[in-house]
Amino acid sequence: MGRGLTLRSGASVLTRGIGLVIVVAACMLPLTWMLIAGFKSKSEVVRSPFQFFPDVWITDNYTSILQDSAFVQAMAVTLLGAIIFTALSITVNSMAAYAFARLDFRGKGLWWTFCIIPLFIPAFAILLTSFVVVTNLGMLNTMAVLIVPGIASAYQMFFIRQFYLSIPLALEEAAMIDGASRWQIFVRVFLPQSLGVFVVVGVTSFLGYWNAYVWPILTIQNPDLFQIQQYLGNFRMERGTEWGMLMAGSLLSVLPLILLVLIFQRYIVNGVRISGLK
Repeated sequence: MGRGLTLRSGASVLTRGIGLVIVVAACMLPLTWMLIAGFKSKSEVVRSPFQFFPDVWITDNYTSILQDSAFVQAMAVTLLGAIIFTALSITVNSMAAYAFARLDFRGKGLWWTFCIIPLFIPAFAILLTSFVVVTNLGMLNTMAVLIVPGIASAYQMFFIRQFYLSIPLALEEAAMIDGASRWQIFVRVFLPQSLGVFVVVGVTSFLGYWNAYVWPILTIQNPDLFQIQQYLGNFRMERGTEWGMLMAGSLLSVLPLILLVLIFQRYIVNGVRISGLK
């Protein structure tokens, strides 16, 4: 009996292991293909019949794309915008989440409903009206148009609020007895416990900003403010035959995201675990 259970347990572990290997391989295949395609000549990338590895490995595509000042500038501008956007998103949404989780004020339920309604509205459904608003505000061709409209996030507000609801009320009451104000309670009690949640929110904000394509091409025409996805889209249209350079640029544009996830992966897992919905 015990031997049978051991065999079944071993088979289950083996099956899960094989499944995990398949999933990882499927996820890594596009990145591996981009990496290798960056070492091919432009004719080899689209050659027929298909050949995964190049006949001759070349580094010209990577050196050329790194010497392209427009690519480097797009990476730098996008990185700066993503950092600012992430910082503001965490700040605004955490304060709003604390207010809805712990404060009592007139119309709280109505305001909360109003704030989470965007969760049920596709972004493309309000794309045109959002464009009209930022146009009337004179925000086109500025970094503000890429940052300000998306700072307040219904998803992030909801996510952080659920975590704040799980913090024992006794901690807050003890701080109030000691004479702490609401702001001091937020800064000294809630923020120190929010690292895992903030990492999840921050990584989500960073990824969302970095991967944005439709909004930048609608609102930014100044080449000095081109975002990295916008640059790659223009590269595809203007220099579409240079497939090797395009693959090299695409891979380099993904590296910051990979590094971000690898650095914060432990916090991401913990943040998701401790932020279960109440």
